[in-house]
Amino acid sequence: MTNQSLFSRRRPVLPPVLPRGEVLSTYGTYADAQAAVDTLAKADFPVKQLSIVGNDLKSVERVTGKLTYGRVALAGAASGAWLGIFFGILFFLFSPTGSSLPFVFAALIMGAGFGMLLGIASYAINRRRRDFTSTMQVIATSYQIIVDVELINRARNLLGGSSHESAAAARPAAPVDPDAPVDPAAPVEHE
Repeated sequence: MTNQSLFSRRRPVLPPVLPRGEVLSTYGTYADAQAAVDTLAKADFPVKQLSIVGNDLKSVERVTGKLTYGRVALAGAASGAWLGIFFGILFFLFSPTGSSLPFVFAALIMGAGFGMLLGIASYAINRRRRDFTSTMQVIATSYQIIVDVELINRARNLLGGSSHESAAAARPAAPVDPDAPVDPAAPVEHE
C-alpha cells in the first residue's frame, strides 16, 4: 500500500470521500485486491480511475508477549542507548578536539542507564493497567475495487478469464452509494 508523500505537492490532496463508480470485483484479502489492480496496471489501464475500498473495518490487537521487569529494562536500555549515541555523535562532530571519541561511548552507556531506569519506573507505575505487549491493526472483512462507470467493461475484459466473472459481467453491477450501509451477510466473491 502506498500513500502520497507529505512533501510532494505536485497533486492536490483530495478530501476523504468515498469513491463513486461501480464495483468491479470483491476480494477477501487486500493482497488479492492489490494483485487485481497490478494486473490492470500492467495492461495499461488508467489506474487513477480505480479505488480499493475496505468494508466492515475491525480493530485487531494481537498480544505478542508478557511484560516483565527484565523485558522493560532491556527495551529502555536499547532506546536510551540510541539517544545516547545520537548525542555522543553530535558532541563528537562539533568538538574542537579530535579526542572526544571516548565521550560517544560514555554517552551510550549513560543513555542506556537512564533509559533503563525510566523504563523500569514507568512500568512500575503503570503495571496494573497493562501487563502485556501487543500490536494493533485495522483490517477489513472484504475489499472492493471501484471503477468509473465508463471503464467498467474494459476493466472486466482485462481481468476476465473465469466463468464467474463472465456471469458477473453479463449482469450490470450496482453503482456504489457511499451513504448506503454495507450488508455484512452479503457473499464475497474471490477471484
